[in-house]
Amino acid sequence: MVNFRIISKIIGSLLFIESLFMSLCVGISFFYHEDDLMAFLLSLLITFASGFVFLFFGSNADNSLSRRDAYLVVTAAWVVFSIFGLLPFLIHGCIPNVTDAFFESTSGFTTTGASIIDDVEVLPHAILFWRSLTQWIGGLGIVFFTIAILPSLVGGSVKVFAAEATGPIKAKMHPRLTTSAKWIWSIYLILTFGCALSYWAAGMNWFEAINYSMTTTATGGFAIHNDSTEYFHSPTIDYISITFQFLSGINFTLLYISLVKMKLKTLFTNSEFKLYISVVVVATLWIMYLLLTRMGYGLEHAFRSALFQVVSFITTTGMFNDDAGAWPHITWVILGVVMYLGACAGSTSGGFKCIRGVMLLKVIRNNFRQSLHPNAVLPVKVNGTSIPQSKLVTLFAFFTLTLVMMLVTATIMIVSGIDNTNAITIALSCVSNVGPTLDTQIGPVMSWSALPDYIKWILCPLMLMGRLEIMTVLLLFTRSFWKEN
Repeated sequence: MVNFRIISKIIGSLLFIESLFMSLCVGISFFYHEDDLMAFLLSLLITFASGFVFLFFGSNADNSLSRRDAYLVVTAAWVVFSIFGLLPFLIHGCIPNVTDAFFESTSGFTTTGASIIDDVEVLPHAILFWRSLTQWIGGLGIVFFTIAILPSLVGGSVKVFAAEATGPIKAKMHPRLTTSAKWIWSIYLILTFGCALSYWAAGMNWFEAINYSMTTTATGGFAIHNDSTEYFHSPTIDYISITFQFLSGINFTLLYISLVKMKLKTLFTNSEFKLYISVVVVATLWIMYLLLTRMGYGLEHAFRSALFQVVSFITTTGMFNDDAGAWPHITWVILGVVMYLGACAGSTSGGFKCIRGVMLLKVIRNNFRQSLHPNAVLPVKVNGTSIPQSKLVTLFAFFTLTLVMMLVTATIMIVSGIDNTNAITIALSCVSNVGPTLDTQIGPVMSWSALPDYIKWILCPLMLMGRLEIMTVLLLFTRSFWKEN
């Protein structure tokens, strides 16, 4: 059966970590002398006290997780973090509705970036920082962060990693997972600091630079201005944002091997990276051509806007430097495709992942070859490694589930009165953890506050399933999961 004691112990320890992050916001609120100080103090105390309660119920737990426990603790950790993450919004009063506060918190931790706040510029600095921080925490994974800093806490860390990590192939750079986790988090920190310094050098103040760097490297997209990075009207800031969004969309293990171990050849011979960069180039050139011929953009403006939006959508960041909702409808199709595809597995981005795209293309190619040579044995190889049949079955199951979930969610929204374009792109946006949609009602420059409350409650688990790649969450609702054996 499920070992609820060890799960309670881990959740309690994670709540201590969340309260530690809240303490940073207490410091920011104290520094700016704003009215959200009490909200964060109360949120910190409630979270910290709840951590003690969970630890009490988890006392005397053996430090060993089964695979079943790992799947449950990962899903529970994300739900619990989102529940306690809504407290600052609710107590402060900037989001008085529980539904909206939970939606904002879930969107933050899952790095979706869909916001119900119409005017973020009126929010206090600490609340803005908390929104950005939730995305940065969720970027690489809540429990994965624990493996890096508290490896002794999670006895079945490999099982937890399998439950939370993105992509069908879990690459390891060191024999010990905790060492790999520390290196991956080191790369994440380096990218975040590098991005913040670059933004500051380009003209942002320190607060703006830190916030935008966290949401850029987490590929989350929350902004502290209503116009996102378009607020600055700076080509330099746009290109910095493009660079760090693109880097954050690369498999962090691949970044480690390429940059830390100085094996750059590995990067450019990697099948997933080649598909990733090819899609970015083709989609950018196509949209750039449409902006030049149909919208009257100048050459540099068309290139920058097209590249920014393509990189933002494929990495599922959701930032914008232009209103893509006003572009020709064919660009919506292109952006919708790259939004669904996503960047690389093992990065901070969401979506289907390029590695699955590579596998799918190779399966299709093999089927064509099999038609000509029925007796041929044609293994699917990615980067020289044969993919077992079980992985291919999982690939098609995942592909089918994402499509079914999007269609069901979109159908429910259409029945509730939401127009077809918004219904489809909202569902696609949530399951891919992107944030913006492509219509004028809920587009890149609008919030999601107009949606009915019950639709938001449907979208919250959709965002969670998108972040944990569906199987981890849906597994909990199967009969076999709860059986004795």
